[in-house]
Amino acid sequence: MSSDTALPRTPHVQTKLPAIGTNIFTIMSALATEKGAVNLGQGFPDFDCDPTLVQAVTDAMTRGLNQYPPMTGIASLREAVAAKIASMYGRRYDPIAEITITAGATQAIITAVLAVVKPGDEVIVLEPCYDSYVPNIELAGGTVVRVPLTPGSFRPDFGRIAAALTSRTRAIIINSPHNPSATVWSRGDMLRLQDLLAPTDTLLISDEVYEHMAFDGAPHQSAARFPGLAARAFIVSSFGKTYHVTGWKVGYVAAPAPLSAEFRKVHQFNVFTVNTPVQHGLAAYLTDPRPYLELPAFYQRKRDLFREGLKRTRFKVLPSEGTYFQCVDISGVSQLGEADFCQWLTTEIGVAAIPLSAFYGDGFDQRMVRFCFAKKDQTLNQALQRLARL
Repeated sequence: MSSDTALPRTPHVQTKLPAIGTNIFTIMSALATEKGAVNLGQGFPDFDCDPTLVQAVTDAMTRGLNQYPPMTGIASLREAVAAKIASMYGRRYDPIAEITITAGATQAIITAVLAVVKPGDEVIVLEPCYDSYVPNIELAGGTVVRVPLTPGSFRPDFGRIAAALTSRTRAIIINSPHNPSATVWSRGDMLRLQDLLAPTDTLLISDEVYEHMAFDGAPHQSAARFPGLAARAFIVSSFGKTYHVTGWKVGYVAAPAPLSAEFRKVHQFNVFTVNTPVQHGLAAYLTDPRPYLELPAFYQRKRDLFREGLKRTRFKVLPSEGTYFQCVDISGVSQLGEADFCQWLTTEIGVAAIPLSAFYGDGFDQRMVRFCFAKKDQTLNQALQRLARL
């Protein structure tokens, strides 16, 4: 065949992420849709946000606020974020130099990693961990150092963290309230981390997207509360999680000016700016703190409703100290491994869950799965009726 009639050939590309396929959330949500199951797998609400927030965004659109905003975010939103952090955690960030509005927390985390991690640098992740952390580090050319949280309790093991710290450790990523285990780091935990990092040059990426979902009166211990941590930290949060608008994909990063300067160098070239009318709507909505101050009670009631219903099953219910997740031990229900059990539960019982093994690099299976209770009461009750068959 002559060259002018040969079929075009797509050049071979060597993948940068050879171990990565379709993530578990996409797989389980697709299966839930196929089987007509109640989807308690992927972590998003099935109820609407406050109409006042929608109206604030609509008003911004109709006022013509639809062009590029400043690269770092509109001033009023950065000022509102700085004021909120100061009020809640006692640290005042400069809204001009130290607050950056991002296209969600996921973009914030990869941008922080790309800004500071170079090939050969080590980054500690605490497993089980959110599934974006490891690919982010690998894309930056860094080396992932996996340190397990204590099996069963999911508390930080500071002895193992200390042993993992080396002269090559560029950063450690922590997450509290924690997805997927629903544990919350205590003040004592944060102080121990502060002491551990004090003699090092290790940076901290603190994923705090569930900051307003700590239960039973326990305050969220933001890294911003601790001077020794705040001085080395990128603190990440999410308006999507806080205001039930996960699809808007808007978050923020608070970091000292030198770290923010490096963050913004990358930010300007991977997203440049973030949705303008949504930023204006959020800035207006943030003037009233009640929505986020009332969020712990809102989700604690849903947690308690769901946990009460789970008593009618053979699941062993683990503590849920924060987030909108509930983990259960399946040992008394099935001999299947976690992934197979979630497939079976979705197909045969009609409720989708996520295996905790998906949050471990080696697929560690401890017979636990995660449910999301950020759902209407009607949805939770429907799921509980089906789970009661267990």
